[in-house]
Amino acid sequence: MISTLLPAAAVAVESTVDREIALFPEEAHQVRNAVVGRQREFTTVRWCARQALGRLGLPVVPILPGRRGAPQWPGQLVGSMTHCTGYRAAVLAPRSEVSAIGIDAEPNAPLPDRVLDSISHPEERAWIERLRWSAADVAWDRLLFSIKESVYKTWFPLMGRELGFEDAIVTVDPEARTFRAQLLLDREVRATGAPTWFDGRFGTAGGVLLTAIALPARQPGSPADADRHLPSGVR
Repeated sequence: MISTLLPAAAVAVESTVDREIALFPEEAHQVRNAVVGRQREFTTVRWCARQALGRLGLPVVPILPGRRGAPQWPGQLVGSMTHCTGYRAAVLAPRSEVSAIGIDAEPNAPLPDRVLDSISHPEERAWIERLRWSAADVAWDRLLFSIKESVYKTWFPLMGRELGFEDAIVTVDPEARTFRAQLLLDREVRATGAPTWFDGRFGTAGGVLLTAIALPARQPGSPADADRHLPSGVR
């Protein structure tokens, strides 16, 4: 399913069951004191990553978390990993074709009480409320959370800067199953040429919400370009 949300250059591997592989010693060290469930999800997403490396004709290497937990990929690649109950996935792409990728998976169920207010803007809560009644097959509040997770996973490896839930305003097209995240950046960050918006896609499968962003290697993303593509709201 995740592959349908991504460009052809991206190699996606997903699993709905946990896999057993021999971790590299440095990988095993990362979860030596973790509970069994965490060890299983850590191992399975690395199984997904190894399969993706193989499909790209590359050798298997340790995939270790770096700063803020972002996976450290071989230099010629960009990628992202995600896991939730019953689902694990990894996506890789050549850096020559894709400059950044962010994916996220979440259960297709409402967020716990009071979480939505802490991650959203009033404009976002307004479209969530409308869609809650007109398109009840999607937990729209949880989808917003997932989109912002994908935004962060795309942004941080690209820019090396923090980005909070409040730093993006998301609009969605429920029919096309696409979204736009307009980034609320201060003038100093905008001056670096940072992307000012991300476009992405979302889907549902087997009780799981999936969101994905993939920036082309020559993504414009400049303030001038972004101004020509301002979000139009829910269509």
